[in-house]
Amino acid sequence: MAKKEPTKAMSLRLDEEKMAELATVARTDEVTVSDVVREAIAKHIATRRSDPEFKERAREQMDKERKIMERLAGEEEPQKGN
Repeated sequence: MAKKEPTKAMSLRLDEEKMAELATVARTDEVTVSDVVREAIAKHIATRRSDPEFKERAREQMDKERKIMERLAGEEEPQKGN
């Protein structure tokens, strides 16, 4: 028996029409609503990963957060006045 990866639960708010459409897609494809949502998220992430502009913004965000983490860990002196 294959070991399942740990998962995290989340809430998702949808208007009634979108929820009805999502549930209908799931029933038509004979899968759960969660399966449909997981597949949509996986496709969205794959699309973002192949977008050069997104990748550049992600690198910029990573640099910003790295600087904050270094400051919080005491590896960088805080700037005066901040």
